[in-house]
Amino acid sequence: MEEEEDRIQNLRSKATELLLRKEWKDSIEVYSELISLCHDQISNPHQNLDPNNLPKLKKSLCLALCNRAEARLNLQDYPQALQDCNEASQIGNTHFKTLLCKGKILLSLNQYGLALDCFKKASLDPNELENSEMLSGYLEKCKKFEFLSRTGAIDISDWVLNKFQGKPPELAEYIGSIDIKKSDISGRGLFATKNLDCGNLLLITKAVAVERAIVPESVFQDSKEQAQLDMWKNFIDKILESIKKCVRTRDLICKLSNGENEDQLEVPDIDLFRPDGEDSSTFHDKKIDKEKLLNILDVNSLVEELISAKVLGKNSDVHGIGLWILSSFINHSCDPNVRRSHVGDHVMIHACRDIKAGEELTFAYFDVFTPFRDREEKAKNWGFVCKCKRCNLEKGVCSNQEMMEIEMFLGKGLDNGGVVYRLEENMRRWMVRGKGKGYLRSSFWRVYSEVYESERSLRKWGSKVPLMENVLDSVVDAVGSDERIVKLLMKGLKRKNGHKGYGIVEMEKVMKLGRGLYGKIMKKQTLKTILIQLGN
Repeated sequence: MEEEEDRIQNLRSKATELLLRKEWKDSIEVYSELISLCHDQISNPHQNLDPNNLPKLKKSLCLALCNRAEARLNLQDYPQALQDCNEASQIGNTHFKTLLCKGKILLSLNQYGLALDCFKKASLDPNELENSEMLSGYLEKCKKFEFLSRTGAIDISDWVLNKFQGKPPELAEYIGSIDIKKSDISGRGLFATKNLDCGNLLLITKAVAVERAIVPESVFQDSKEQAQLDMWKNFIDKILESIKKCVRTRDLICKLSNGENEDQLEVPDIDLFRPDGEDSSTFHDKKIDKEKLLNILDVNSLVEELISAKVLGKNSDVHGIGLWILSSFINHSCDPNVRRSHVGDHVMIHACRDIKAGEELTFAYFDVFTPFRDREEKAKNWGFVCKCKRCNLEKGVCSNQEMMEIEMFLGKGLDNGGVVYRLEENMRRWMVRGKGKGYLRSSFWRVYSEVYESERSLRKWGSKVPLMENVLDSVVDAVGSDERIVKLLMKGLKRKNGHKGYGIVEMEKVMKLGRGLYGKIMKKQTLKTILIQLGN
């Protein structure tokens, strides 16, 4: 027995030393050996265990499980870490260190209510007054995140005004007024469950994995393609590691489309995707075929659109690819009603125009200002045919001989004002009205923007082309807000008003565009500041 006690003491000392040195994997191995030995000592009926030593042995086991959980937490192996904490809780359900570690794990899993309960129980321990400040920090963080996860009332103003310096703000997972249903576009989709205003936040979700790399635009094409291949390989490895660690992640990924039999796919309950919606025990421990996984990633992975790159042009050389499970249900349309922005490892989805209850959420998989034939080719490369209202209208219009001639003259020295004039005249003759005008103007955005940016073109074609404000209104109505629209509008207002500044009505129009552009995630004054920067 003395030999066993010495062995336990030696293992405990070695494991503690490794833990303090942050050698997580090695410490887990030693703690596992220690835990196994403690289990043998407690459960072996042939051991002549001194009853007085049993509480001491259980305490050693409880502490070893808790410390192994801490190491696993640092390796982001949350399910195994949680399992260790649950076992430790069975030995001592008020053990401070166990409650603290379990709270941190649940917080990392975005299960804010359960994490808050753990920290509250830990705060009742009168022997841990020296840790009260640290515990208060976790309690406040949990309360904040629990509130944000219910309301979606995030504010990144300080980070934006600080020009995106330092760490991105910490975000809570949030699922707003949306549901998963069968889609008329393809397979399943996300739908609004109530009327939504432009800028309303709909979803914040953290990536299963993200891979980033700096790929300067100046590098040769071969080098760029190799860098992208390396990113893809590393990204797949990260996904495989996440699946290996977590049954829940594996099961949720399996619910995504792999590009086949879209109409036969089941519609999952959206509550499955809420962090505290389902206990991990309800998920099935099933393997996923690697070929199927690669197909799922090929269909559902997204390229990051960093908000810092959008606003200030920062980090434009940083390329990232990731998997955000719930947002993968959003289908494509060239006539989108939502936009996405990436902050840290989170993606935020917001309405870029007013959305009616029951309407499907869509965003554009590629640039909305791309001409029809180029969009058609891009969709083909993605493996689908876009049948949105915009594409259906433009497919008919682009078959006209006059439209073919206009497209043929583009980039061949023809005055852009002349192209706009001919296009507007043809739309009048073809009786293209309402959104149809916005669709075509969006497809010829480059030509329109160059005309309105050039004082020379405006002097020459002034009365023969529509007012810039009317064109911009129709484009926003067709495809939603965009940085390029805001820039053009701000420059036009600056040219019109000179040093007088912006009128109240004009600024309110710009602010509405801004809400469609970035969502309601910052204070009005912050939004106003960055919109003015866009126009400079």
